[in-house]
Order: sequence, then C-alpha cells, then structure tokens
Amino acid sequence: MPAGDVLEQYREYLGLLGRLQLDDQLAAKVDVSGVVQTTMLEAYQQAAKWESLDEDARSAWLRRVFANNLLDEIRRFRAQSRDVYREQPLDHAMDDSASRLNDWLESQQSSPSQKAIRNEQAVRLATALSCLTPPQREAIECHHLKKMSLAEVGRRMNRDKGAVAALIYRGTRRLRELLGESMWGGE
Repeated sequence: MPAGDVLEQYREYLGLLGRLQLDDQLAAKVDVSGVVQTTMLEAYQQAAKWESLDEDARSAWLRRVFANNLLDEIRRFRAQSRDVYREQPLDHAMDDSASRLNDWLESQQSSPSQKAIRNEQAVRLATALSCLTPPQREAIECHHLKKMSLAEVGRRMNRDKGAVAALIYRGTRRLRELLGESMWGGE
C-alpha cells in the first residue's frame, strides 16, 4: 500500500489525540485539522523513513511529529503569557492520550503483535468516532478518554447528566455496530 494511503488511515486518530490535548479555550483557537494536515504533509515528504518503520514505530513517530506541530500552534496563542517552568512536553501528554485510548480499547498487552493490533484498533476507533454525531463524539471523548464525570460533561455540553448518558449509550452502541463486538472483547 502506498505511504499516502497508509498515512491517510491516521488522520482521524491524530485529530482525536489533538482534541484530547486542548482545553475549551484553546480548542476554539487552534485548528487541529490544520495541524493534522501539516503533520500528514511532513510524513508524506519523509515517506522513505515512514515506510522503513514497523507499525508501532510509525504510530509513535507520527504522534511525535504531530505533538511538535501542535505545540508550535499552541505557542502562537500563549507566547506572551507562557510560563516556561510550568510547560510540560506535549509529546508526553500525547503519549498519555494514546495510552488512555488504548486502555479504553483493551487491557494491557505487551507483545509486538499485540501492540500493532492495539495501534490498529486505536486508528479504527478514531475513524469510527468521526462517524458519530458531534454531540455523541464529544460526550464519549470527554467521558471515556478525558475521564470527565457525567456531570462535568453535562456542564461542558450544557446538558443534564441523563442526556449525556443517553448520548454516550447511543454513541457506544453505534461504535459497536461500526467496529464489531470484538473491539470490546465481546462485552
């Protein structure tokens, strides 16, 4: 498969990781899809390097490039009020988000083949999340991936807890249809 086609599979995954990094204030200012596009272009320009990596290394390399690009974009908005002593490397936060995503999919796995499967599932999940309605996607991302309580998600979305729970239920049901029960171990 050409590098461009393989890279395209990561577009939604990177977008999801980017959305997980931004608080509400930054989310309104930072164009995550533009950062994803910049990352995809950089990766495509380095196709030879990309194709030489195994699946796990590809994912880590792409996350690192994306984290650097996202950090550059964030710095543009925080340049005057930035406290360099409080700044944490974004690539660590990106890895944490990827870990939360993987944790939601499966329990801990350690073999190279299991890591490759987990990476593939994360990419598939991100793509499936993009097929949900925006409120369902936001509710699931906030609750399951950002670990926000139903009440916190409700405040953020300006909905009551019951409405948020219904969005999560319907969204999760739709994800199961799109991805199959095997993603959740037949739960």
